[in-house]
Amino acid sequence: MTLTPGGACSVPSEVRIEMAANLKEDSASCDAGLWGWSPPRLPADSAFKRGVDRVLPRTGFGAVLFYGAVIAVLLVAPHLPTRGELAADGMAALAAGAWCVLNFWRCRHAHCVVSGLGWLALSGFSFAEAGIGHSLVAGYEQPIFLGVLAVALAFEGVWYLARGTNAVTAAPPSSD
Repeated sequence: MTLTPGGACSVPSEVRIEMAANLKEDSASCDAGLWGWSPPRLPADSAFKRGVDRVLPRTGFGAVLFYGAVIAVLLVAPHLPTRGELAADGMAALAAGAWCVLNFWRCRHAHCVVSGLGWLALSGFSFAEAGIGHSLVAGYEQPIFLGVLAVALAFEGVWYLARGTNAVTAAPPSSD
């Protein structure tokens, strides 16, 4: 790399070609996701992984639309009869939990370990409650939903402070 008379950097053409090839390869298999907050996706080395990557919106309008749909279901739920409310809470938890489990599988996002498993458990619990026709937690399914989110984000914060990354990996923290 050299400086031009105007002070700009000049990169040799062979380096620019290699950088462009790497950028194209990286953007095909990984994206920044959630405006740089998400770790990159793992390589899509199977048809199922490529299908999940196509369907699971990680950023932009698709992600906002998905979050909005889950929030809308949670907002409508209290206006339904008890069984409907519990089923709606279960559907919201199922959608959010499935999203997080798939996101963890593809990207290793730390909070998705807790939120994915927590929301899937809440989903099963809410569906069971809907089956018996009443809440076993005095109607606190939605605060539990938010509690799972809070615990998941706290876990990610602790993970990030301990490891310097929000991706769950087996590698020990770097000692830079």
